[in-house]
Amino acid sequence: MASVQVGLWVVALLVLLALAFDFMNGFHDAANSIATVVSTGVLKPGQAVLFAAIFNFIAIFVFHLSVAATIGKGLAEPGVVDVNVVFGALVGAISWNFITWYYGIPSSSSHALIGGIVGAVISKAGASALIASSIVKTVIFIFLSPLMGFLLGSLMLIAVSWLLRRSTPSRVDRWFRRLQLVSAGAYSLGHGGNDAQKTIGIVWMLLIATGYSVASDKSPPTWVVLSCYTAIAMGTLFGGWRIVKTMGQRLTKLKPVHGFCAETGGAITLFLAAVLGIPVSTTHTITGAIVGVGATQRASAVRWGIAGNIIWAWILTIPATAFVAAIAYWVSLQIF
Repeated sequence: MASVQVGLWVVALLVLLALAFDFMNGFHDAANSIATVVSTGVLKPGQAVLFAAIFNFIAIFVFHLSVAATIGKGLAEPGVVDVNVVFGALVGAISWNFITWYYGIPSSSSHALIGGIVGAVISKAGASALIASSIVKTVIFIFLSPLMGFLLGSLMLIAVSWLLRRSTPSRVDRWFRRLQLVSAGAYSLGHGGNDAQKTIGIVWMLLIATGYSVASDKSPPTWVVLSCYTAIAMGTLFGGWRIVKTMGQRLTKLKPVHGFCAETGGAITLFLAAVLGIPVSTTHTITGAIVGVGATQRASAVRWGIAGNIIWAWILTIPATAFVAAIAYWVSLQIF
């Protein structure tokens, strides 16, 4: 009986840590959903975060839990994951998110979590314990999702510019101030549908590893789904203004039509990834779309030095979080 009580205490602690990561994910990635709609002046910051948080949560009713299944069952071989691996993964991801938030760098919470899982699993059982196909698919989309965002954002702006070539700038601005609410809502929906599921996946992984759920279950417990969607929505509600400034003001100057095109291109990418069960980075996607929209106007419209710093953060995310997670895994062996 005592061992079960200790197990419950450890599991409860790690679930709270996972929800803290989920909250920070929303806080850190609020910029993905609201940077363009704030920088174009369509919504005030307080209105924007509430708007995004609502759509983050509504995603619970829209998307199947395909991404959660990839994280929960698809990254490591059965039997390898335990409380120490989960602890290491979460500490690695949270540490990286805090560092990049502090410096206002839009990095990927998604890839921070995946890097954490990779580092902790390798520390325990070596690289052979990872499921290569899922890792490769995720790494491919590190490069593919921003490219898709870039391409779709650019094509959207080209198409809109051609269709509205005879309209006055004031009329275009007036229409797209309204339409940007639709695109921002769609992007926030995709953000919730992809990112909340990553935390659902790691909590599900934890419950399977500790015997509180079984691998044959087709979906995680309802309380896990509800708590994770609530946590990311609350994180978004509090917002991460350092990153909003980088995304919405420093990369390139945006008007409502540009914000609409960037968000729509990004939302299409996220919807596709959620359907396919691929844990992509919402940060990478919207950054690529914003750069694509800026570059379509003219190459000099993009501050390429800022973009270069962001890309370096992307490259370093998985190795850095894997390293921290490995250390946290060994430390946790002395605790649990």
